[in-house]
Amino acid sequence: MKSNILFIIALFLTLQAVGQNDNVTIIYTGNREVEKAYRLTTHPKIIDTVLSIPATEYPLLSLHYTAPITLDTVQPALIKIDPKLQQLYHFYAKAGIGNNIMPLGEFYYNGARSRKFNYGVHLKHLSSTGKISGYAPAQFDRNSGKLFGAINEKNYTLTGDVEYQNNGFNYYGIPDETISRDSIAQRFSDIEGNFRFASHKKDSANLNYAVGLTYSNFLSKKPLIDSLSKWRAQENYVALKGEASYRLGKEIFEADLDVKYNDYRYGEADSALTLLDSGIVLNNTIISLKPSITTFAKNNRFKAKIGVDVTLDIASENQLSLFPLAEVKYSLFNDLFIPFAGARGGVHQNRFKTLSRTNEFVLPNINMQNENTSIDLYFGIKGTLSKRIGFNVNASFANVKNKALFVTDTLFSMGNQFGIIFDTMNITTLEGSISFQLNEKLKVDGIGRYYSYQLRNNTYAWNLPQFQILARGSYNLFDKFLVNLDLNFEGGRKALVYAEEENTTEENNQFAKTLGFIADVNLGLEYRYNKRISAFLQCNNFAAQRYNRWYNTPVQGFQVMGGVTFRF
Repeated sequence: MKSNILFIIALFLTLQAVGQNDNVTIIYTGNREVEKAYRLTTHPKIIDTVLSIPATEYPLLSLHYTAPITLDTVQPALIKIDPKLQQLYHFYAKAGIGNNIMPLGEFYYNGARSRKFNYGVHLKHLSSTGKISGYAPAQFDRNSGKLFGAINEKNYTLTGDVEYQNNGFNYYGIPDETISRDSIAQRFSDIEGNFRFASHKKDSANLNYAVGLTYSNFLSKKPLIDSLSKWRAQENYVALKGEASYRLGKEIFEADLDVKYNDYRYGEADSALTLLDSGIVLNNTIISLKPSITTFAKNNRFKAKIGVDVTLDIASENQLSLFPLAEVKYSLFNDLFIPFAGARGGVHQNRFKTLSRTNEFVLPNINMQNENTSIDLYFGIKGTLSKRIGFNVNASFANVKNKALFVTDTLFSMGNQFGIIFDTMNITTLEGSISFQLNEKLKVDGIGRYYSYQLRNNTYAWNLPQFQILARGSYNLFDKFLVNLDLNFEGGRKALVYAEEENTTEENNQFAKTLGFIADVNLGLEYRYNKRISAFLQCNNFAAQRYNRWYNTPVQGFQVMGGVTFRF
């Protein structure tokens, strides 16, 4: 402490001396403590004077959402394992009888269970001696026999069948009960054979193909006079159909070839039975080639097909036509909804056999023409509303040339037969259908259609309906009682007549008669006594409505038939 005070005094005196410009020397002896030296343990480093700016981060808000997850329940597959397969019976027979003395007989024979072979025979007879009050005799009979067989191999399938039909009926559309049955009787006989070979190789690198052959001989009743034996409908039809398909990646290349030849004869060429009834000889050939490409995308949810139909119509003159062949569809929500659209067209060969199957009262002296659909545009949507309900809604717009229309004939008959006129028309069709199935217990489906016709030469589309409602259902109760119900409703039909009468209108110098509404209800019941024997009851035209299927041709009223079936 003393040393510090002395040091301060000395310093003060020194400053005084400097201020006086005199040199003063002070000599002082004292003790000073020196701090101990120590060694730095850190290494030297450069301290940067530039301060780094820290990066500013803005983290996302931590929000947690709970996504609802709904799993569709899938019913487990039920596999019934029996100690042995259910027994198959070779024979099936059905016999019944109805009012108006209407016998029914049906017989089946099938081969036993086999992986390779399938064969059998089917015979059927149905006839009626019933009368329609106020009209000519209306008896009919239907007879048919069919042989069929198939060979199923690993890489191919060969199928074939031969069928013979012999159907008799009367042109009863005359309001006179005294007319002789023989004078209005007609009979059609038909023998047809179909054979088809199809390959089904599983390797996509191979070409799969199919070849089919059809032959048909169709004849009407032979005249009672032998010298007029050729004056009846005689038709020989041969068709060859080929198909080929090849898959390459996601594309399928296809080609169809159809060759149809129809030889139709009524009487002799360049001859006449009467002044108005001349012979007809028609040789009609249609050759059609349809190449197309089908592609898939979006895990096969999208499907598109594009192609062309090249058709050569060889009739009175050769005519080559091209028709579109296109369709697209897309599956939404796992086949819940499938919208589709397309365009098509083609030539349909009119034959006396097919026309008489539509209207058996048609005249044989017809100069038939092929129906030509130049374009048919369609679109719609189909799908499933649930695992039990399916639906289909669609619309189409078609232009059709040579559409066959049945009109009452008064020139070659007594008004109890129908001729055919051909016309060009635009046809608009709206259609909706729905189906419901509950296992094998209950099945119901219905179809509704609405038609709009625009004709070039005729006022109406004669005998064609404006709307149709078709429905059917079946119910299985304990596998003992089976109930079947069929409904058929049609309306808006008009017939061409040649004089003014009740319920007729005149337009464009044509008389149109409104035909009655069709309400056909059929109910069937079956009781299964055991697996081999059952009894059935069938009620047709349950509403007992004698509607006109064609102009002046009413159907029979209420019909009931009962019988039994056997399996052995």
